[in-house]
Parts: sequence; structure tokens; C-alpha cells
Amino acid sequence: MKNAEIIAVGSELLLGQIVNTNARFISQQLADLGINVFFHTVVGDNPDRLLSAIKTAETRANVIIFTGGLGPTKDDLTKETIARHLGKNLVLDQNALESIELYFARTNRVMTENNRKQALVLEGSHILPNDHGMAPGMVLETNGNTYMLLPGPPKEMEPMFRQYGCVALASKDAANEKIVSRVLRFFGIGEAALETEIMDLIDAQSNPTIAPLAGDGEVTLRLTAKHLDENVAQSMLDEVEKAISQRVGQFIYGYDDTSLLAELTNVLKDRNLSITAAESLTGGLFQKELTSVGGVSSVYKGGVVCYSNEVKHNILQVAQETLDIDGAVSEQCAVELAENAARILGADIGISFTGVAGPDELEGKPVGTVYIGVAIKGKPTVVEKLSLGGTREAIRNRAVKYGCYFILRNLKESQNAK
Repeated sequence: MKNAEIIAVGSELLLGQIVNTNARFISQQLADLGINVFFHTVVGDNPDRLLSAIKTAETRANVIIFTGGLGPTKDDLTKETIARHLGKNLVLDQNALESIELYFARTNRVMTENNRKQALVLEGSHILPNDHGMAPGMVLETNGNTYMLLPGPPKEMEPMFRQYGCVALASKDAANEKIVSRVLRFFGIGEAALETEIMDLIDAQSNPTIAPLAGDGEVTLRLTAKHLDENVAQSMLDEVEKAISQRVGQFIYGYDDTSLLAELTNVLKDRNLSITAAESLTGGLFQKELTSVGGVSSVYKGGVVCYSNEVKHNILQVAQETLDIDGAVSEQCAVELAENAARILGADIGISFTGVAGPDELEGKPVGTVYIGVAIKGKPTVVEKLSLGGTREAIRNRAVKYGCYFILRNLKESQNAK
């Protein structure tokens, strides 16, 4: 079994000057390859501390992946430290040197002598070309361990790992198993609740594996299967997904890299439905996010940001009685906003957002109170009341996602009812 540790090298990471996105990216890629990642390590530009990190990693991992420290300056010391530790020489790779020279020629810059340092590689290593920069990566197999060295800049590291690093690691698999992954995306259920519903499946996992992940108001499950036959691996994933869907299928909205907004746009296109929005609480965030999806112009009519009661009444024709008696933060206001927006802009679907994002309560309603109205042509208008926690920004972001989810759920229910 392959177990990996990722070591990011660079004092700028420890100083908080940049975020270690490389470790996240590599971990995601390794999960697709069926390689476990148990530790992330960050170490500064210090050879003694880097050596200590390497020795520690060797006690708990057989695949050690380094990012950073391959540049031309004195503080770029990753391969020098590894070479001394493994008793390997650094040798000049002619192909890498020619690639660096061409890079300088293309960018009309003068190559200095210290840039030759970037063409030095570990003796006996397999070279990973750098198609987006200068320093090549490399993979060395020795003493039962795999050492992979990658450049630090994500624009260089990510394409290198995708195109060359993954192939190098996958080719080491003696069984040559196919590793297939599928991501199930959930909304409307928390990580703890989801895990409770499928705990026995998680406890019994071996192949396929089930890996829960929470983030940004959503939950995902990554299913990974291994088999010599890719079709068999896909069938194994189908069986696990079926078991999960029987319990929590109502919360699954999509797969892999999709999003709630992308799924909503696709459904609207498929059913030839148009949409508009009336946004108070969210201040146009729903429409901003919706219009970031390519091709949405075919379904999006436009909308109104109605922060003030004057706009709610004068533009969206919310009854003055509603604003005076029920208030802007109310179920009735959400109903009128959604219905009137759809009618005025001629859309099949109108969605409204009204509530209290904070920092203070409004109309006697606590922070986090949210009303989302969904008016779908030919169906009764529904309003969902939420009590959301978190910062002002988090409340607004989560409200937008809930809005997408409620529309998708209502459309799915109406489709199933036919």
C-alpha cells in the first residue's frame, strides 16, 4: 500500500505570505490514484530542518513528494539536501538546460549563470519536464521509497503533476490496477448527519472506499474503486452509490466538479425555463453567481436588487400593508417579491431573498433569519425559512446556495409528480 507525505519547502509559507495550495492539489490527485496521504509538512529554507523533516517522513511514508526549493537562488536547497541525504550526485540534465535556455530566448531575457543550477537533477532520477517554467521535476526510486520533487509555483507544478507526475506514480503499481473515482455532491444535509446515515457503509469500506469531505456549506463523498478492469471498477462504484442513494439520495444534486448554480442552469436549459430574482438580503449575489455560469443568458431574464422598502413597494409592487404589518423580513414579503418579479420580468421562475445578514437584528428578527421565496409558473409559491449561523458573508453565501437547492428540489418534485 502506498502512503504519501507532502513536504512543502519555503519560509514564505511559514510566514503566511502565501497559502500552501499545492498540498491540497496534490492530495486530491493522489486520492484519485488510490494513494493515502497521512501527513502534510511545511518547512522553511533551512537544510537542517528540511533534513529532519525528510527523516521523519521516511518513518511513516513510502512516497515523499516535495514542492518548492528548486529555483536558482541560494535558499533553493531542496534537491541539494535530498542528494546529500541519499548519497546521490547532482548531474546536469542537458534536455532541462536546453529547455531553460529556450525559455529565456522566448521571453527575451538574459540567462545568468545561476539559472544553470535549475538544470541539475538527482543522479538516476526520472525527469518530469516543466512545460510552464524552468526547473524540471524529478522522481527517484531508492531504498524502497519514492521521492518526487516538484517546483513551487502552482502554475508550473499543477500541469507537471497532472501530465507527468501522475503517470510516473501510477506506473509504479505492479498490479497495474485501474483506479476510478466518483464524487457525489450533497446539499441540505450536514457532514455529521450524512455520516450518521451511512456510518455502516464507511466502517465496512475497503474497495471501494468512501471519503467524506465538508466545505463551503456543502458535503461531498469521494468514492474510489480499484480493479484491473475499469468497467468492473465503475460497476463497483455504481453499487456503492446505489446503497448511499437509498438512504440520502434526496440530498444528492450532482457529481464531480459541478456546482449548484451549474446544475440549476442545466436544468433550466433542459426544460426551457427562464428565471428572475428579487434580492434584498443577498444584494445581487445570487444574480452575480448565476451570471458567472457560461450560457446562462438563455435562461436568465434579469432581476432587481431591492434593499430598501421603497424599491420593494414601488418597483416590485409589494403591498404597503405587507411591509407595514408583516415587515420586509417575512414570509409574505418573500411570496410577493418572488411572484411579482416573475410577473413583471416575464419569467417562468421567480426567486426572492429577504432576511437579516447582520451585524444587528432587524424588525425584531435575529441575525441569520432568512426567507427564500420560489414562485414557479403553474405551481403554488413556496417559502423556506432558515436560521443560518456565521458571518454576514457566510449567511449571504449560504442563502444563495439554499436558493439554488430549493429551486432544484421543487423542479425535481414536479417532474416526479408527472
